[in-house]
Amino acid sequence: MEIPYRSEVPKEQTWDLTRVFKTEADWEAAFKAVKQEVKALPALEDGFTESAAVLYDRLTQIFAVDRRLSKIYVYASMASDVDTSNQKKLALNSRGQSLAAEYQAAVAFIQPAVLALGKEALDAFFKEEPRLENYRHYLEQIVKQEEHVLPAEEEKLVSAAGDALSASANTFNVLTNSDLRFPYIEDEDGEAVELTEANYDILIQSQNREVREDAFDALYAGYGQFASTFASTLAGNVKAHNFDAQTHHYQDALAAALSENNIPVDVYNQLLTSVHKHLDLLHRYVNLREEILDLKGDLQMWDMYVPITGKPSLSYTFAEAKAQAREALQVLGEDYVKHVDYLFNNRCIDHVANMHKQSGAYSGGAYDTDAYVLLNWQGDLDSLYTLVHETGHSVHSMYTRENQPYVYGDYPIFVAEIASTTNENLLTNYFLDRVTDPKTRAFLLNYYLSSFKGTVYRQTQFAEFEKFIHESDQAGEALTADYLCGFYDRLNQQYYGPAISLGSDIDLEWARIPHFYYNFYVYQYATGFAAATALANKITYGSQEDKEKYLDFLKSGSSDYPINIMQKAGVNMTKSDYLEDAFKVFAERLDEFTDLIKKL
Repeated sequence: MEIPYRSEVPKEQTWDLTRVFKTEADWEAAFKAVKQEVKALPALEDGFTESAAVLYDRLTQIFAVDRRLSKIYVYASMASDVDTSNQKKLALNSRGQSLAAEYQAAVAFIQPAVLALGKEALDAFFKEEPRLENYRHYLEQIVKQEEHVLPAEEEKLVSAAGDALSASANTFNVLTNSDLRFPYIEDEDGEAVELTEANYDILIQSQNREVREDAFDALYAGYGQFASTFASTLAGNVKAHNFDAQTHHYQDALAAALSENNIPVDVYNQLLTSVHKHLDLLHRYVNLREEILDLKGDLQMWDMYVPITGKPSLSYTFAEAKAQAREALQVLGEDYVKHVDYLFNNRCIDHVANMHKQSGAYSGGAYDTDAYVLLNWQGDLDSLYTLVHETGHSVHSMYTRENQPYVYGDYPIFVAEIASTTNENLLTNYFLDRVTDPKTRAFLLNYYLSSFKGTVYRQTQFAEFEKFIHESDQAGEALTADYLCGFYDRLNQQYYGPAISLGSDIDLEWARIPHFYYNFYVYQYATGFAAATALANKITYGSQEDKEKYLDFLKSGSSDYPINIMQKAGVNMTKSDYLEDAFKVFAERLDEFTDLIKKL
């Protein structure tokens, strides 16, 4: 049960970053070259918009530097993430971040220059230089932000401060992934295991309640001893967000965060309203859990993740999980599966949990690299769902990079979470369409209900907390540990209802959530899961046209605003219908699960 050090992980079970840079010396050479190119970029400001041809040429030159920089950045970041105790890799990562901040400062003149040109002159440029059409959406996004862009010198100053303003987030990352250690506890077999964020997700699902409680207490005791430090890092991050919003003349940090992708604030607030409207469904599920576990009056937060039907033999080696994922995703067609096969068979996935590895999972990479995936494999059903989720991100990246120019070769998180959770819903549909054994079916239904709870309800709870802390700081409140714990405790009680007993350390949960450092990120998990419910049903039970529309969505990158891209895919996210549909599915599966569990 000992977690291996990075050096002990077999090479074939790690991702191959030599396809990004063959050696660190190659990275170093690229870093030095791009650093010189970044230094030369400010000279492009003079005469930047003197003609359509000049504007096209200089934008093309700038994006070429950005493209080379992105490889440097992701290599350093991914190399550090697999061993956050490696000081050399941490230094590379820090240098990559600093160079990215230098680049942002060097090109800060772009927005003011385009705005000074004006819409009328820009429209004339499009007619004068046909090649400039490639940058139309990019340039029109700038024009749309006119009232929030500062004069060139001020934008340079704000961009140059980016490295300093991210210090709190960097401190949180190092503290949680490298310095913070948890004690050993006993697992279900009585074996001593060192608690980590990675194996906590397994231990908190244990059928042995004492193991669940010990894991919960040990985890939050670890965070609790640094509660004031975590409050300080979170407060610093919130202040950075509020500073940026105020500097750029936004009403608040929420409006600033959503404006980049033209997401109406109403989409965020609509999510909170809809979830509050349907909290009764979550309370029903929590009450059912209390009844099944026979914990009347004593249901605790450490009881919220244990499978309440018992665990069937749904465990997977990594090879078995890849085969299962491939089969479930075949509904998307041969071309999609080809992309999955490349990802699964070419060392694009780093799946072994090792000491000092970044916790959780993500899909990464750059325009000119493979779409890499970081996992911390535990061999259970949740690991399979995580694999399918991150595969959704990576294949989305592959399709985007194959079909869009570099300027649109990425995509906003708003649509990213839809691509990943559509895959999760496809896997759920795949299982529920085939599984007839009552016990296994009950387990799968509960897995879905628990996932919905964790993705729609819990992430919306996080989104509400995030909105609260930004508004509190804006109003002059001090974000102390006591203040944060007090609100979080009340919010948690509101969401989970009266069945949850008061008094546990769940009020410290805010201290361990890295997404609170991502600037209004988490709501997109909830909106994405709801939209993915509709898309997955269309893919599984709809027409070939529905599948083609979905693949076209994956190919769109950032070539249009996310709301528009989703409307083309068949989901209008400016209305609450897609949320209501998601809650309807949750209610139907909750009803089926309730009936089924009574017969077991």
